[in-house]
Amino acid sequence: MTKELWINLPVKSVAKSKAFFGELGFSFNTKHGNSDTSASLLVGSKNIVVMLFEEPMFKGFVQNEISDTKQGNEVLLSFDAESVEEVDEMAKKAEAAGATIFGKPGWSQGWMYGFAFADPDGHRWNMLYMDMSKLPKA
Repeated sequence: MTKELWINLPVKSVAKSKAFFGELGFSFNTKHGNSDTSASLLVGSKNIVVMLFEEPMFKGFVQNEISDTKQGNEVLLSFDAESVEEVDEMAKKAEAAGATIFGKPGWSQGWMYGFAFADPDGHRWNMLYMDMSKLPKA
């Protein structure tokens, strides 16, 4: 049965993407998937792997065209936060690193606090703090 999940994203420049995500505080697996044309971005305490592949390599894997992130997206990558303050701090880091903030930090549905940004390649990311004490009762 399946034990792990890797998410694969095309990027124009692995070096630029590594610098961007490094500024946000993400880490990388430097032993596997680390080359001039790929990087293994680690997300969360479970170290979910987001493989960043330069576009020609990615296109060879999918044997299809790469989506134009200026026109639309196939996926929204979401990750958690432990507090409102963590969301606000990440929003500042993302903006300083060159992200496009398309959803400013704020509350949603009364119990989720988050923000959303596009990385340098236009992939959309969402960080959420979920205050379960405010979750509406069913």
